[in-house]
Amino acid sequence: MIPKTNAQRISEFQSFTPYIQSLEFLDKEVWESPMGEGKWSLKELLCHLMRWDQYFYEEAFAKIKEGQPVTAKHLNFNEFNARAIEYAQTVTVQEAIEQFVRYRSLIVGQMSDISEEEFLRTYRDGDGKNFSYRGHLRGFLPHDKHHKKQMEQYIQSQAVSKS
Repeated sequence: MIPKTNAQRISEFQSFTPYIQSLEFLDKEVWESPMGEGKWSLKELLCHLMRWDQYFYEEAFAKIKEGQPVTAKHLNFNEFNARAIEYAQTVTVQEAIEQFVRYRSLIVGQMSDISEEEFLRTYRDGDGKNFSYRGHLRGFLPHDKHHKKQMEQYIQSQAVSKS
């Protein structure tokens, strides 16, 4: 496999945005029903993705842009995700999509405006561990792929069950 360039990684990270926007037409029932036994709904999953983008934008990307120390820390995933699911109950599908697009676009815009050297630069996060733009994408691109596959399978199953 040919290694990806940083521009390719940014493009791949950005590509989730139009995919999410393309789902806006789905029925509210499809958005709000669990994707399987004991699984999140599509809206809850979107809020999960958006809240991670929001967290890293506010605690890392915005801090770097402002010349401040990165405050992102290793969080308890289960607690963070539970709060994201609770949050999903307070917003509409449209609001969740808009928020996802906003934070994803802020991150992509910032990454697109920096030099290759800056893209690779390492910062200390709130736990004293390394943080970099490249490292963030290397961690979150597989996360995005995993959830996109779940979404696609669920949406496909909904289309089949209605035919």
